[in-house]
Amino acid sequence: MATVRATPSNPALSRVQVAILAKAPIAGLAKTRLIPALGAAGAARLQRQFTRDAVRTARAAGLGPVTLWCTPDIRHRFFRALARFEGVRCLTQPSGDLGERMHTAFRLQCVEGPTLLIGTDCPALQPRHLREAAQALLAGHDAVFYPAEDGGYVLVGLRRPQPALFERMTWSTSAVMNDTRARAQAQRLAVREFDPLWDVDLPDDLTRLRAWVADPA
Repeated sequence: MATVRATPSNPALSRVQVAILAKAPIAGLAKTRLIPALGAAGAARLQRQFTRDAVRTARAAGLGPVTLWCTPDIRHRFFRALARFEGVRCLTQPSGDLGERMHTAFRLQCVEGPTLLIGTDCPALQPRHLREAAQALLAGHDAVFYPAEDGGYVLVGLRRPQPALFERMTWSTSAVMNDTRARAQAQRLAVREFDPLWDVDLPDDLTRLRAWVADPA
């Protein structure tokens, strides 16, 4: 059954799109850093649940269209099911490193309006966070971020493409958000940054995830 999409209290929020980067839930491809704790099949199952939850969170925020950027392509039956039952558009992620893929999503989607981009590994990201980020873009900020506690970020939103934020970045390090701040300052961007959220990348994060599932409050 498809999730009911929220109606925004501010109709302008429907101008803000949501792009989600997602790997297919294939054993050995998805959440590989969790394989030592969950096994390849278990990590793939977690990726499936994370992706489904991210899509439903994006739709529940009541913003504009939700697009799922898929890898390795859109043919996996899980992606086809999300397109059918959750009403998302599926596109294949381009080649290149993470920065190139993120920039491509913004380059193609910002033509239609401000865009938020998220991954699938932050269960703490809720509809209200997406609405707050969307409101910041509509208020005139060039870029908006929800940093991750590990030094990266779990959400980036832009009014227009900003290639300097993504090119030749060293990803998956604790310096990503600091480097991004410096780049945004060099580009004289008006930035809104919210409080950090936690994500699930490593086996040690699973303890926190289990506690959060037991009591999301």
